[in-house]
Amino acid sequence: MTIEHLLSAKALAERLDVTQGCLAKWRVAGSEGPRFIRIGRRIAYDPRDVQEWLDARRVGSTSQVAA
Repeated sequence: MTIEHLLSAKALAERLDVTQGCLAKWRVAGSEGPRFIRIGRRIAYDPRDVQEWLDARRVGSTSQVAA
């Protein structure tokens, strides 16, 4: 993974159709959203971590609880 491949919080929010504020809340909670990288004040996301987080939330029915 190179730094060019990292997603900004803005780019990830757009892809997930959530607000940047939602991502910020997930970061504070520490257990809600995908892992992130802090570079100074900048927040970035590795697409592999995002995919892993999404895969962990895959369910087969509405009665099944996501991980």
